[in-house]
Amino acid sequence: MRGSHALIESYKFGAMIIHGKRYDSDLIILPDRIIDGWWRKEGHRIHVEDLRQILELKPKPEVLVLGTGYHGLVKVPQEVRDTLESEGIELVVEHTKKAAQTFNKLFKSRNQVVAAFHLTC
Repeated sequence: MRGSHALIESYKFGAMIIHGKRYDSDLIILPDRIIDGWWRKEGHRIHVEDLRQILELKPKPEVLVLGTGYHGLVKVPQEVRDTLESEGIELVVEHTKKAAQTFNKLFKSRNQVVAAFHLTC
């Protein structure tokens, strides 16, 4: 997936374009693939099990960028923050538009960055 261009080309409410492909549902970006259709236990609240694919990665990512939606309605409880910290994963939580920009910046400078994006709300 690495290239000379930013990984995420654009984001608007409900849609993200990555390397020319449009995604219309929430997604997770891992080093080797994109999980399209990221479903969570609760739509606007992250649970540890919602991040299972990220927590099981070997090696562990350095950073998880989490996009909380266009209006930032997704909440990240302290339990999730504590779990990621105990795994040595830095967490960046931002509205999805800003999170996409942050992901692109980190993607260019770090090898082990992953992301999870809520595309609406």
